Amino acid sequence: MTDIIAGVEIPGTVAAAEATEFLRKNTNPLIFHHSRRVFLFGSLHARDLDLRPDPELLYISAIFHDVGLSIPFSDAQQRFELDGADHARKFLRDRGFSRSAAEKVWTAIALHTTPGLPSRMGPETAATNYGVLTDAVGWGLDRLERDRTDEIVAAHPRGEFKKEFLRAFVDGLEDRPDTTYGTINADVLEHFVPGFRRTSMVERIIDAPWPR
Repeated sequence: MTDIIAGVEIPGTVAAAEATEFLRKNTNPLIFHHSRRVFLFGSLHARDLDLRPDPELLYISAIFHDVGLSIPFSDAQQRFELDGADHARKFLRDRGFSRSAAEKVWTAIALHTTPGLPSRMGPETAATNYGVLTDAVGWGLDRLERDRTDEIVAAHPRGEFKKEFLRAFVDGLEDRPDTTYGTINADVLEHFVPGFRRTSMVERIIDAPWPR
Protein backbone atom coordinates (compact mmCIF):
# COMPACT_ATOMS: atom_id res chain seq x y z
CA MET A 1 0.00 0.00 0.00
CA THR A 2 1.31 3.46 -0.91
CA ASP A 3 2.33 5.53 2.10
CA ILE A 4 1.48 9.21 1.60
CA ILE A 5 2.00 11.85 4.29
CA ALA A 6 1.10 15.51 3.73
CA GLY A 7 0.79 14.84 0.03
CA VAL A 8 4.29 13.36 -0.18
CA GLU A 9 4.68 9.75 -1.25
CA ILE A 10 7.22 7.72 0.70
CA PRO A 11 9.31 5.82 -1.87
CA GLY A 12 8.18 2.20 -2.00
CA THR A 13 11.44 0.75 -3.32
CA VAL A 14 13.35 -2.13 -1.77
CA ALA A 15 16.28 0.17 -0.97
CA ALA A 16 14.02 2.69 0.77
CA ALA A 17 12.45 -0.07 2.87
CA GLU A 18 15.87 -1.46 3.79
CA ALA A 19 17.14 2.00 4.69
CA THR A 20 14.12 2.50 6.95
CA GLU A 21 14.78 -0.83 8.65
CA PHE A 22 18.46 0.05 9.09
CA LEU A 23 17.49 3.30 10.81
CA ARG A 24 14.95 1.61 13.09
CA LYS A 25 17.46 -1.04 14.19
CA ASN A 26 20.53 1.15 14.62
CA THR A 27 19.31 4.45 16.03
CA ASN A 28 16.38 5.50 18.21
CA PRO A 29 12.87 6.95 17.80
CA LEU A 30 14.19 10.51 18.04
CA ILE A 31 16.47 10.11 15.00
CA PHE A 32 13.93 7.97 13.13
CA HIS A 33 11.12 10.51 13.37
CA HIS A 34 13.46 13.44 12.74
CA SER A 35 14.88 11.80 9.61
CA ARG A 36 11.46 11.05 8.17
CA ARG A 37 10.34 14.61 8.87
CA VAL A 38 13.46 15.87 7.09
CA PHE A 39 12.43 13.93 3.98
CA LEU A 40 8.86 15.20 4.14
CA PHE A 41 9.75 18.83 4.76
CA GLY A 42 12.52 18.69 2.17
CA SER A 43 10.08 17.26 -0.37
CA LEU A 44 7.56 20.04 0.26
CA HIS A 45 10.20 22.73 -0.12
CA ALA A 46 11.50 21.09 -3.30
CA ARG A 47 7.99 21.12 -4.73
CA ASP A 48 7.47 24.78 -3.88
CA LEU A 49 10.86 25.78 -5.30
CA ASP A 50 10.49 23.67 -8.45
CA LEU A 51 13.45 21.49 -7.55
CA ARG A 52 13.31 17.94 -8.86
CA PRO A 53 15.26 15.63 -6.58
CA ASP A 54 15.12 11.90 -7.15
CA PRO A 55 12.63 10.87 -4.40
CA GLU A 56 14.48 7.65 -3.55
CA LEU A 57 17.85 9.39 -3.28
CA LEU A 58 16.35 12.22 -1.23
CA TYR A 59 14.73 9.69 1.08
CA ILE A 60 17.96 7.78 1.63
CA SER A 61 19.83 11.06 2.18
CA ALA A 62 17.32 12.02 4.87
CA ILE A 63 17.34 8.58 6.46
CA PHE A 64 21.13 8.41 6.79
CA HIS A 65 21.92 12.07 7.45
CA ASP A 66 22.27 11.73 11.24
CA VAL A 67 23.28 8.08 11.68
CA GLY A 68 26.88 9.21 12.20
CA LEU A 69 25.90 10.60 15.60
CA SER A 70 25.47 7.07 16.93
CA ILE A 71 27.29 4.83 14.42
CA PRO A 72 30.83 5.95 13.58
CA PHE A 73 31.78 4.55 10.17
CA SER A 74 35.41 3.75 10.96
CA ASP A 75 37.95 3.80 13.77
CA ALA A 76 39.37 7.07 12.41
CA GLN A 77 37.64 10.06 13.97
CA GLN A 78 35.90 12.27 11.46
CA ARG A 79 32.93 14.62 11.37
CA PHE A 80 29.67 12.83 12.10
CA GLU A 81 28.28 14.10 8.79
CA LEU A 82 31.02 12.18 6.97
CA ASP A 83 30.24 9.04 8.97
CA GLY A 84 26.62 9.22 7.85
CA ALA A 85 27.63 9.98 4.27
CA ASP A 86 30.03 7.03 4.20
CA HIS A 87 27.37 4.68 5.59
CA ALA A 88 24.91 5.81 2.91
CA ARG A 89 27.40 5.49 0.06
CA LYS A 90 28.30 1.94 1.09
CA PHE A 91 24.61 1.09 1.50
CA LEU A 92 23.86 2.25 -2.05
CA ARG A 93 26.91 0.75 -3.71
CA ASP A 94 26.25 -2.61 -1.99
CA ARG A 95 22.81 -2.57 -3.62
CA GLY A 96 24.02 -1.84 -7.12
CA PHE A 97 23.33 1.88 -7.31
CA SER A 98 25.54 3.84 -9.68
CA ARG A 99 28.56 5.75 -8.44
CA SER A 100 26.82 8.96 -9.51
CA ALA A 101 23.73 8.22 -7.41
CA ALA A 102 25.84 7.28 -4.40
CA GLU A 103 27.85 10.49 -4.68
CA LYS A 104 24.70 12.61 -4.83
CA VAL A 105 23.57 11.11 -1.55
CA TRP A 106 27.06 11.34 -0.04
CA THR A 107 27.25 15.04 -0.86
CA ALA A 108 23.76 15.76 0.48
CA ILE A 109 24.61 14.19 3.82
CA ALA A 110 28.17 15.52 4.10
CA LEU A 111 27.00 19.11 3.58
CA HIS A 112 23.70 19.04 5.43
CA THR A 113 24.99 21.23 8.31
CA THR A 114 27.15 23.54 6.18
CA PRO A 115 25.61 27.00 5.86
CA GLY A 116 25.30 28.57 2.45
CA LEU A 117 26.50 25.79 0.14
CA PRO A 118 23.68 23.22 -0.21
CA SER A 119 21.21 25.59 -1.86
CA ARG A 120 23.71 26.22 -4.66
CA MET A 121 24.19 22.53 -5.40
CA GLY A 122 22.08 19.66 -6.72
CA PRO A 123 18.41 19.19 -5.79
CA GLU A 124 19.06 16.28 -3.41
CA THR A 125 21.64 18.32 -1.50
CA ALA A 126 19.45 21.43 -1.38
CA ALA A 127 16.26 19.60 -0.39
CA THR A 128 18.00 17.59 2.35
CA ASN A 129 19.39 20.78 3.82
CA TYR A 130 16.01 22.54 3.62
CA GLY A 131 14.37 19.64 5.43
CA VAL A 132 17.02 19.68 8.15
CA LEU A 133 16.73 23.44 8.61
CA THR A 134 12.95 23.30 8.86
CA ASP A 135 12.87 20.53 11.43
CA ALA A 136 15.80 21.77 13.50
CA VAL A 137 15.38 25.55 13.53
CA GLY A 138 12.04 26.22 11.83
CA TRP A 139 13.47 27.65 8.60
CA GLY A 140 10.75 28.12 5.99
CA LEU A 141 8.04 26.82 8.29
CA ASP A 142 5.92 29.89 7.60
CA ARG A 143 5.89 29.03 3.90
CA LEU A 144 4.42 25.56 4.42
CA GLU A 145 0.69 24.94 4.74
CA ARG A 146 -0.25 24.42 8.38
CA ASP A 147 -2.39 21.37 7.72
CA ARG A 148 0.56 19.67 6.00
CA THR A 149 3.00 20.39 8.81
CA ASP A 150 0.41 19.20 11.33
CA GLU A 151 0.01 15.96 9.39
CA ILE A 152 3.76 15.40 9.32
CA VAL A 153 4.12 15.97 13.06
CA ALA A 154 1.12 13.72 13.74
CA ALA A 155 2.77 10.91 11.76
CA HIS A 156 6.22 11.57 13.23
CA PRO A 157 5.87 13.27 16.62
CA ARG A 158 8.48 15.73 17.84
CA GLY A 159 8.07 14.94 21.52
CA GLU A 160 10.80 16.75 23.52
CA PHE A 161 12.78 17.27 20.33
CA LYS A 162 14.74 20.39 21.26
CA LYS A 163 16.12 18.91 24.48
CA GLU A 164 16.64 15.37 23.19
CA PHE A 165 18.19 16.38 19.87
CA LEU A 166 20.80 18.57 21.54
CA ARG A 167 21.53 15.72 23.94
CA ALA A 168 22.05 13.39 20.97
CA PHE A 169 24.62 15.82 19.58
CA VAL A 170 26.48 15.98 22.89
CA ASP A 171 26.47 12.17 23.20
CA GLY A 172 27.65 11.76 19.63
CA LEU A 173 30.40 14.38 19.69
CA GLU A 174 31.84 14.79 23.17
CA ASP A 175 34.36 11.96 22.67
CA ARG A 176 35.59 13.47 19.37
CA PRO A 177 35.57 17.22 20.05
CA ASP A 178 38.34 17.98 17.55
CA THR A 179 36.02 16.98 14.71
CA THR A 180 33.79 19.96 15.47
CA TYR A 181 36.44 22.52 14.47
CA GLY A 182 35.03 25.02 11.99
CA THR A 183 31.48 23.65 12.22
CA ILE A 184 28.22 24.58 13.92
CA ASN A 185 28.66 21.41 16.00
CA ALA A 186 31.14 23.24 18.21
CA ASP A 187 28.22 25.41 19.36
CA VAL A 188 26.65 22.41 21.06
CA LEU A 189 29.77 21.29 22.90
CA GLU A 190 30.59 24.86 23.96
CA HIS A 191 27.12 25.18 25.49
CA PHE A 192 26.84 21.79 27.19
CA VAL A 193 30.32 20.37 27.88
CA PRO A 194 32.19 21.97 30.81
CA GLY A 195 35.73 22.93 29.90
CA PHE A 196 35.25 22.69 26.14
CA ARG A 197 36.71 25.63 24.28
CA ARG A 198 36.61 25.95 20.53
CA THR A 199 39.85 26.68 18.71
CA SER A 200 39.67 29.62 16.33
CA MET A 201 41.24 29.99 12.91
CA VAL A 202 43.13 33.01 14.25
CA GLU A 203 44.81 30.84 16.88
CA ARG A 204 45.73 28.20 14.32
CA ILE A 205 47.41 30.77 12.07
CA ILE A 206 49.28 32.45 14.94
CA ASP A 207 50.44 29.09 16.34
CA ALA A 208 51.47 27.66 12.96
CA PRO A 209 55.12 26.48 12.82
CA TRP A 210 56.23 29.38 10.62
CA PRO A 211 58.51 32.21 11.77
CA ARG A 212 56.17 34.87 10.39
